[in-house]
Amino acid sequence: MTDTLAATTSRTYLRPPTADRDLLFARFTPLFAQIAEGNVDRERSRTFPYAQVDLLKTNGFGLLRIPEEFGGYGASLEQTFDLLAALAAADPNVAHVWRNHLAFVEDRLNAARSAATDRWLARFRDGEFVGGGWTEANNGTFANIATTVRRDGDVYRVDGAKFYATGSLYADWLDVIGASEDGLLTALVRRDDPGVELTDDWTGFGQQTTASGSATYAGAAVDPEDVFGITERFVYQGHFYQVAILAVLTGITAAAVREATTALRARARNYPQAADQTPTRDPQLLQVIGEADAHGFGAAAALSAAARDLDAVAAAHAAGDLDARTALVRAAQLSTDRAQLVIIEHALTATTEVFDALGASGVSSSIALDRHWRNARTLASHNPRVYKARIVGDWLVNGTDPVPVLGGIGGPRGGQGN
Repeated sequence: MTDTLAATTSRTYLRPPTADRDLLFARFTPLFAQIAEGNVDRERSRTFPYAQVDLLKTNGFGLLRIPEEFGGYGASLEQTFDLLAALAAADPNVAHVWRNHLAFVEDRLNAARSAATDRWLARFRDGEFVGGGWTEANNGTFANIATTVRRDGDVYRVDGAKFYATGSLYADWLDVIGASEDGLLTALVRRDDPGVELTDDWTGFGQQTTASGSATYAGAAVDPEDVFGITERFVYQGHFYQVAILAVLTGITAAAVREATTALRARARNYPQAADQTPTRDPQLLQVIGEADAHGFGAAAALSAAARDLDAVAAAHAAGDLDARTALVRAAQLSTDRAQLVIIEHALTATTEVFDALGASGVSSSIALDRHWRNARTLASHNPRVYKARIVGDWLVNGTDPVPVLGGIGGPRGGQGN
């Protein structure tokens, strides 16, 4: 395996992870603490966190997965998603904004070595940021996609409308999928192209500052080197997008436990029926916090397990071992589906039940604990969990492949979704 890896690793930009987890957290934890400041006020006023996203850009958060050889930190996927969860515990809107960028970085690392991708790595090192643009507006699907990416002389032109364009208002580039005579293509469109119009019309009750509104393209020009066939995108793309959401949900769960603990410590009185008149000594209230913390522990464990399976897929791809990669993609699909079921349950339960430890003071808008449930419920709706248990059960009972090809869109179930 070592000889194979040495012979093939130069074909992609993937390398074995070299980052030290403690050093990564030592670098980024102070930044996350800055981002946490003002989070409640931003939630209440729907203030977009431009400064907070820029803070991460300028400090290299987008370089986590890029190997040290190419100017990054050399983090594993497990480390990357752990950091994303820690960022989400500070501000889940900021964390969700990074989902599309980190996914496109991963795509370029999986790509064959080329001058065009070298330029993308240079853009990443310069802090350039990629937002999303896959989901069709007006209830369109990938089966009847109306957006087009067509050759026009020396450039491609993008025309169409997208929704759920997460991170678009913070972006330098927009990752857009469209139809062409040669099948589905993705094009990286410059945010400032005159043919691009972005509208902040996201109306969800959660994740309100992720810039997940509409994007309209009218003849936006794209360099041919920034257009890719959809089947060329990295094979675990769908898993990556889903695990990124699970990382944000894990961070939300941790934040809800942390803030509920603080709120319980601040309680000065208790109900007449209480086991102890001092809230911090009431065993039932302590039980609520303990159970919520266990939900956070379970979410973090499931996230790490799913991320490790993606690290295994990446290693097989880097080694050029396609047989191993196929088996590992299946294992990753199953672990991602299982993690989705587990983490969503943990997040929604914890963000609801922490209120049982707080009484009426827990619903004060000054602490805005409701934002944790709203944000978790919104993220949990991106890719409905109702189907996941059936998929896993069908695999276990009938051997039905959990990784069907869905029009070549990133391979597995669970792509960007809505």
